Amino acid sequence: MNLELEGKVALVTGASAGIGVGVAKVLAREGADLALAARRRERLDTLAAEIAAETGRTPLTIAADLTRAAAAETIRAAVDNAFGRLDILVNNAGASRSVPPDAPDAAWDEAMELKFNMGRRLTTAFLAGMRARKWGRIINITGLLEPMRTNAALAGCAATHAWAKGLSRDLAPEGITVNCIPPGRINSEQILERLHPSEEARRHFIEAHIPIGYFGEPEDIGHLVAFLASPLARYITGTVIPVDGGMHRFIN
Repeated sequence: MNLELEGKVALVTGASAGIGVGVAKVLAREGADLALAARRRERLDTLAAEIAAETGRTPLTIAADLTRAAAAETIRAAVDNAFGRLDILVNNAGASRSVPPDAPDAAWDEAMELKFNMGRRLTTAFLAGMRARKWGRIINITGLLEPMRTNAALAGCAATHAWAKGLSRDLAPEGITVNCIPPGRINSEQILERLHPSEEARRHFIEAHIPIGYFGEPEDIGHLVAFLASPLARYITGTVIPVDGGMHRFIN
């Protein structure tokens, strides 16, 4: 299937590892021109070189800490200078934050910054351009719909789901769609090093929670992102679509 992404400009945040890398590679293979943002410059440059070798197009790399309020405008300026516009925004930055039930305000504030405010600010920075062109795709990589324990980051993801739903209704008449993807267990730095560092731990979790029988790969997220980013997905907006091998149990 031709997803009609040739020549579209996409920004992927959190592009230095894991899901961000998978999303970037899939979008590049579909013909999109890429901007990649994350804090770790060397990893961005390595990924850009790999994509250039495979596709012949070198992504723009932007080393930035999105927790800084000025970062959104800095990234917008860099993308506009390089490409003149942005068609597809993939808000992927941020990490899980399990906390004790009595966690202090600082822990909750940090998590809301990582999983809600950063994506909201970056969306706002690019929104005027998308509205002027009457076309855009905003895709938020969020988190589990059913927390297994107190997790401040997932509270931020829930805020993103609510914000994105309202935003999708505001922007639908203008040709801009807004969707969210909560990943399940994806083979990534965070999952393999922090949450399930041993093969035994991974096997036990899969047996208890994942009907399909294995962890996903970053490209499994990337394929859905590419479809939602395409003109073919014009009638899909305001959705929350888990990619989790069946781990999600209930309908919200």
